[in-house]
Amino acid sequence: MEHKGVVISTLNGHIGRVNCIQWITKKDNSPATELISGGSDNQLILWEIQKNQLIKITHFKGHEGAICAISAIYQKNASGIELNPLVVSAASDSTVRVWSKEGSEAKCLQTLQFGSGFILDVCLSFLPYSTVPVLACGGDDCKIHLYVQQNDQFHKMLLLSGHEDWIRGVEWAAFGKDLFLASCSQDCLIRVWKLYVKSTSLEIQDDDGDIKLKENTFTLKNENAEAAYAVTLETVLAGHENWVNAVHWQPSFCTDGVIQQPMRLLSASMDKTMILWAPDEESGVWLEQVRVGEVGGNTLGFYDCQFSPDGSMILAHAFHGALHLWKQYAVESKEWTPGVVISGHFNSVQDLRWDPEGEFIMTVSADQTTRLFAPWRKKDDSQITWHEIARPQIHGFDMKCLAMIGRFQFVSGADEKVLRVFSAPKNFVENFCNITGNTVKKLPSSHDSDLPEGATVPALGLSNKAVFQGDITSQSADEEERFVGVGRQYQDICFQPFKLIEPPTEDHLLQNTLWPEVQKLYGHGYEIFCVACNNSNTVIASACKATKKEHAAIILWSTTSWKQLQSLLFHNLTVTQMAFSPDDKFLLAVSRDRNWSLWKRQEENSQQPEPAFSLCAFTDKNTAVHSRIIWSCDWSPDSRYFFTGSRDKKVVVWGECDSASATEESRICEISPCSSVLDVGDAVTAISVSSVLTLARRYILALGLECGKICLYTWEKSYQKPASSDWSKCIETNHSQCHTLTVKKLCWRNSPGRAGHDDDPDSSEWLQLASCGEDNCVKIFNVNRCIL
Repeated sequence: MEHKGVVISTLNGHIGRVNCIQWITKKDNSPATELISGGSDNQLILWEIQKNQLIKITHFKGHEGAICAISAIYQKNASGIELNPLVVSAASDSTVRVWSKEGSEAKCLQTLQFGSGFILDVCLSFLPYSTVPVLACGGDDCKIHLYVQQNDQFHKMLLLSGHEDWIRGVEWAAFGKDLFLASCSQDCLIRVWKLYVKSTSLEIQDDDGDIKLKENTFTLKNENAEAAYAVTLETVLAGHENWVNAVHWQPSFCTDGVIQQPMRLLSASMDKTMILWAPDEESGVWLEQVRVGEVGGNTLGFYDCQFSPDGSMILAHAFHGALHLWKQYAVESKEWTPGVVISGHFNSVQDLRWDPEGEFIMTVSADQTTRLFAPWRKKDDSQITWHEIARPQIHGFDMKCLAMIGRFQFVSGADEKVLRVFSAPKNFVENFCNITGNTVKKLPSSHDSDLPEGATVPALGLSNKAVFQGDITSQSADEEERFVGVGRQYQDICFQPFKLIEPPTEDHLLQNTLWPEVQKLYGHGYEIFCVACNNSNTVIASACKATKKEHAAIILWSTTSWKQLQSLLFHNLTVTQMAFSPDDKFLLAVSRDRNWSLWKRQEENSQQPEPAFSLCAFTDKNTAVHSRIIWSCDWSPDSRYFFTGSRDKKVVVWGECDSASATEESRICEISPCSSVLDVGDAVTAISVSSVLTLARRYILALGLECGKICLYTWEKSYQKPASSDWSKCIETNHSQCHTLTVKKLCWRNSPGRAGHDDDPDSSEWLQLASCGEDNCVKIFNVNRCIL
């Protein structure tokens, strides 16, 4: 069976970061139907599958700090018939809370106080041969606290000592008549404990020469009987070289109606490895079976790990939000190979652009990376999934903006004063063709042999350095002498060319998909805020953060000479977005000063071959319509109108630009609103106008709001006064589709038709819209043109 990495649902409920999740498993191993999640918003949410969709049904509120660990089991209620979840959560308020749920009501049964200490992980199970819940808590006091529930209250029974640093993970598993507890710690060790029923019969005295492990015992007194339990240390597993952050047992599975629990343990560590442990069949000694991990890169190790239900795949979660997957293809095979996973940004996505042909999307983020997403077309498979196939830029500053300069070149701006221009290397173009199934007719360079193979970042550097074929061969030739001399202790060239037929793994993305930097553009005095490129790919416009007029200048650059062409002075505060008109005659800029400016391109002549722009229209305090920051702007596809959206919740259409005439004296055109003012009810943070009109020849406008919603409107100029029926609202994203935080950018795909469906006869009826937001998400929407 082939496993596909596809997002099937997005759950919006928490208003803070989600720190922990757990499916509540059933004793009969039937599929789980309830999911519990805990977040930095101090609350737990219980989600239930209804009609093949997860919906939130219960909120658990009471913690006064971020929730860091949860555990849940099903327990029979007072009537002894229904199974209700028993939930335990640990938080940064130094408490562990015990919750029950009956119907849709959540109730806190108990609060365990830990003074000034913290519990980092919790796990629930049942004592052997009983329905009595047992709770293990691992904390910063290096001890495991064991609690047992009696009369709806948990009582402390034992303290298990042995670890010498904070305990990061605990997990129970039942094997036959015994219960095993695995614990891991920042002391780099894993301890496995065994909890069993202590025999009440007289024990035969051992010989003096035998070594007997220390038993920790406790007794439970019920109305009818008394039961004694013992806990001993089964083994100590040493193999990791850094903190062990998580341990998990392989899940039980059902074979011929019999539930089996494999004795295999998975651990994840800050040393960038996962280890699979199991006892030797003959000696019973616990041994390392498999070790997988990452080499190199700027990652900080693994924070969690998990088995697939059948144990054939193992997954690790890294500090930067990346997932790392390994697959075992044969049951007895000890060979595990990396697999394709879902990847994406782990901080606010600030900007995105479709490539001119509409075949991939580039994004920049505050996680200091530029990423490229494209559809993966598998042979003999009609389903197309989007994946990250390159990470062209891994930077040292938060990224702010980007603009495409043709297909395989882009310019990006970050929280630094420099613009950086990148071009695609040969290895990326080849792999792009293999993964997407496209045939690239126009390569980035006319001389294929001149293209670099890839790029690498020198130690302590920020600039991607091109790697050519000669660099790779000479590198391997000098491999024997790599450690000769102090100056050559570390290898400079990390890039290795690979032929890929499927999306790259995380370590490959980090090391082998960088694009070489071809140019730096200096001229701004403060951090870059926005950038735009004209449609003929000849001029770049950029602007930086500004509190004074001289710093708010728009700088124009030539893409052939990479020199400054002009500095356009008008605005008093930061220019928030710029857009060239589709016919390249105008440059529009909007600003924090609540005004917009329109610059017209002058006719080229022999004395001035380079393009030059002059101010032809603007708003000021007397003519402005917007009363707050104008965040976004865009043009109609015919270059007649432009649209502005502001924090004041208003959208206005201005024009007509092609018929506006300037007076001889001032050369300033009279451009005024030609629409009614649209109030969308929330701050407008992103605007994009489709290059395709509706079937009724109306303009299609997508709006991104501060609340995370995306709305689609159509507009047509009305010649009535006042213009009241010019706007028409068509679609609004529902709760599961919208972003959970502010929408930062919207961008329509340049060519009609859904990517991968262009051969369909009705493909022209479909439009694609890409969006990104502060919730770290990039989303692609298919929009049926017929319903607009």
